[in-house]
Amino acid sequence: MPILVARALYDFAVDGGAVSTINLMPSAALPSGALVLAAFLNVITVPTSGGAATISVETAAAGDLQSAAAISGAPWSSTGWKAATKTFATAPIKLTAARNITMTIGTAALTAGKFEVIVF
Repeated sequence: MPILVARALYDFAVDGGAVSTINLMPSAALPSGALVLAAFLNVITVPTSGGAATISVETAAAGDLQSAAAISGAPWSSTGWKAATKTFATAPIKLTAARNITMTIGTAALTAGKFEVIVF
């Protein structure tokens, strides 16, 4: 079975930053039955907010790729590549339905930011 890679992108200029869940991929881009082995984040522009915003990234359950974290700390507070909380060392996520990658902005709206999510 080949290992495939999925890429999702968040860009404040395109997606906005309201407290909400934002779809980062075309609908149901990850097929039912897929195993998600790990996720990596590439922070291109550090997210900012007028408050204490948090970001989580998920596909099957809340925060299953990256648990909710304040933008003032890791992994959001500096640019570059980071391992998400879903790593090769944790159990794979088996998708029971076709899914996409979403992010959840919590606590306060974002005012800037851009990052990509790479899933294996």
